[in-house]
Amino acid sequence: MRHQKHDLLAPLPGTARQIHSFHFGPASGKGKIYIQSSLHADEMPGMLVAWHLKQRLAELEAAGRLRSEIVLVPVANPVGLEQVLMDVPLGRYELESGQNFNRWFVDLSEEVGNEIEGQLGDDPRHNLELIRTSLRNALARQSASTQLQSQRLTLQRLACDADMVLDLHCDFEAVAHLYTTPEAWPQVEPLARYIGAEASLLATDSGGQSFDECFTLLWWQVKERFGEHFDIPLGSFSVTVELRGQGDVYHPLASNDCQALIDYLIHFGAIAGEAAPLPELPYPATPLAGVEPVATPVGGLLVFTARPGQYLEAGQLIAEVIDPINDQVTPIHCTAAGLMYARSLRRMATAGMVIAHVAGTEAYRSGYLLSP
Repeated sequence: MRHQKHDLLAPLPGTARQIHSFHFGPASGKGKIYIQSSLHADEMPGMLVAWHLKQRLAELEAAGRLRSEIVLVPVANPVGLEQVLMDVPLGRYELESGQNFNRWFVDLSEEVGNEIEGQLGDDPRHNLELIRTSLRNALARQSASTQLQSQRLTLQRLACDADMVLDLHCDFEAVAHLYTTPEAWPQVEPLARYIGAEASLLATDSGGQSFDECFTLLWWQVKERFGEHFDIPLGSFSVTVELRGQGDVYHPLASNDCQALIDYLIHFGAIAGEAAPLPELPYPATPLAGVEPVATPVGGLLVFTARPGQYLEAGQLIAEVIDPINDQVTPIHCTAAGLMYARSLRRMATAGMVIAHVAGTEAYRSGYLLSP
């Protein structure tokens, strides 16, 4: 294992932070896998899984079973990790800018496309290495003027040349689910099976330039630009893995999730060994554009009648919102049928608040598809 420290831009003297990356396996092995956790710094299940994974990877490396380089970043957001206000962790948004830590990673697709134009050829491997080199160089040329930009650039530089990028998150109260692209789904489906994803949500571009999509979108856009004349492989695929809810920080769960990731990496070929049999897929993949963000039109005491992992019929009751002053009870229903995979942790709702997400099968939304 090689432990590397990456200094972030310090906003003030004496406040320097670092990102730590742990590199397992051969640096010039068969491909590269990148795994990070807790980019939203108040989402801890992934950090515990990463800790378990760190121990397992060290054992597998000592046994000579790692075929690929595997880079692990267990604390992807030291900036947000320190944001605690009156005993409440605030790790989703940077307090200084108000920006979501998992949005607005730098988009270099046009710059890379311009640089490689005229250098592409008939060999897809040549084209893949050309694009990766161009992307590495483009990221090296970027400079950061804030600590948040510095953190984003550090993570992008670590992951930009990986064949696979796994970003470990969680929701508020939720079952295991994941986000990836339709193009990557054939490669990701085994992961969904091993991890027990009860919803798998697919979109090529969900808006917001999140960490996972800053890689997949670049390859997709370069392929769209040049693919008619040149063989452009999709040189990287990314998955956001949602490890249930914020409170699901338990060793048994984390150990099982760690084993699921190991099983997937064996199946993928990054780790030598016999792949475990593929479990059944709990729920078929559905379009992210088919997800219904169920909102309440009124504020009040939020009482759920449906739980994460429950399949709902169209129009089914999800919750009641109670006004304890005038005794008004407002029922909240979903519109279309689907699996309710996540719901809010809050039990006092405000008017217009999204209280749950239901994965429907028919796409009906467009534009920005993510939560704020």
